[in-house]
Amino acid sequence: MKIIKSTLYQMDSTASLHAYYPVSGGDMNEAYYVRTDRGEFFVKLNREVESSFFEFEETGLMKLRKAEAIDVPEVYGVVIDPETQVPTLWMEWIEGERNHQTDKWLGERLAALHQTIGEKFGWEGKSFIGKLEQQNVFTTDWLTYYRDFRIAGQLEFGRARGTMTGKREKRLVQLMEEMERIVPLEPAASLLHGDLWGGNWMVGKGGNPYLIDPSVLYGDHEFELSFTELFGGFSNVFYEAYESVFPVSNTYEERKPLYQLYYLLVHLNMFGEVYGGSVDRILKWYVG
Repeated sequence: MKIIKSTLYQMDSTASLHAYYPVSGGDMNEAYYVRTDRGEFFVKLNREVESSFFEFEETGLMKLRKAEAIDVPEVYGVVIDPETQVPTLWMEWIEGERNHQTDKWLGERLAALHQTIGEKFGWEGKSFIGKLEQQNVFTTDWLTYYRDFRIAGQLEFGRARGTMTGKREKRLVQLMEEMERIVPLEPAASLLHGDLWGGNWMVGKGGNPYLIDPSVLYGDHEFELSFTELFGGFSNVFYEAYESVFPVSNTYEERKPLYQLYYLLVHLNMFGEVYGGSVDRILKWYVG
């Protein structure tokens, strides 16, 4: 492929390409294994996005790496093909096998990541969840950020895309007005992966867990945990190990559906009405 060859040359004009082939890399991007005389790489490209899409991912991976709590792939850079303007993200190739310690390590190390505490909640500027663009600010309380930027942002997407109308829209607006009774103002402002489902972690050498494809922010660590429970992919060993380091509050179960609601709204706005019933059940549970 010309784009692989061209962007490799942009990175290192003296490198020789030995082999490449497509691999699984999620729903949105093309992904490739690439072997050169400099080593092995994992390369993602997307013909429908601007470079900021991968630049945000690069920033997130570097932020997680800096915390020194859990492994992430090394990032070599976002490289744009000069002919097509297609952005690519070049990263370390990760490969390994799960062992009896992997889930325990994942739980303990994620909890350690969540104990990396920021001064404020949220993020700065533009971020992405899937292909949906989000606007962010840093706020002094978690409720304001979660309600006014995460939930309100998906409400506006839904209004524009026709997924948020009628009773569903009214219930969501009502829930936002009542959210202060459920969402804490000032939990610890934990550094979060932000999009942690079962497909966004993998296993490297020695059974070590790696986080991939982040959508980073600072927020309530229970927000992250709630998403891990939504679509599965995490074992009881993982949760036991996590809680041994960073226990959840005794009110976690009360707010868990509200935190999961954000991710269901994202899926509703990206993939359509197949997620509408799940959104409606949560809204009815909270506001009737």
